[in-house]
Amino acid sequence: MHDFIMDEDSELWDVICDGPLVPTKTSGDPALTIPKTRKEFNDVDRKAIEKNFHAKKILVYGIGPNEYNRISSCQSAKEIWEALQTACEGTTQVKQSKIDMLTTKYELFKMKDDESIQDMHTWFTSIINELHSLGEIIPRNKLVRKILSVFPSSWESRVNVITEAKDLQKLTIDELVGNLKTYEMKNKKGNERR
Repeated sequence: MHDFIMDEDSELWDVICDGPLVPTKTSGDPALTIPKTRKEFNDVDRKAIEKNFHAKKILVYGIGPNEYNRISSCQSAKEIWEALQTACEGTTQVKQSKIDMLTTKYELFKMKDDESIQDMHTWFTSIINELHSLGEIIPRNKLVRKILSVFPSSWESRVNVITEAKDLQKLTIDELVGNLKTYEMKNKKGNERR
C-alpha cells in the first residue's frame, strides 16, 4: 500500500502519516491561529484538502468489505490507516508478541536433512519478511551467517568452503542461495550416476 500511494503522489503518504491539512488564518490581538471557513479557502487550501480525500479513496479501494466496516466511520486517511494497522498488526502488545514469536522461529530455524535449498530458502524468507513487515530488520550479513549456520552436518564441507572463499560482509542471500542450489544440483547428479 505504501509503495502504491508513493507512486501515485508522495504527498498523500504525508497526509496518511500526519493527518489532513486544516487551513488556518491568524486573527485577533493577541494573534490566534484559527481554522478558516469554507468560504475563506483559496485554491492552495482546496488542493491540500483534496489530498486527504484522494488518500481516503485509495485506502478504501484497496480493502475488502470486511475491512470497510472497520473504517467506514473514519474521517481522515490517517484514522483509516491507523484502524487498518491495528486490525492487521494488532495493538503494540500484539505486535511485540508477533515479533517475539518470529524472532524465536528465526533463532531456532534449522534446515532438515531431506529439505531442498529452495524449500529452506522459502521458509527462511517468509520468517524474515514477516519480521520486516513488523519493523524488525536484520542486517544482510547476519542473515547470510544465519543461513550458513542452519545446515545439517552433511553440508558442513560446503559451508566451510563458502565461509573461507567468500566475503560474508558483501555476499548477498541470493548469491549464497544460488551457490548452494548449484552444489545441490551437482550432488544430486553425482548420486544418480552412482
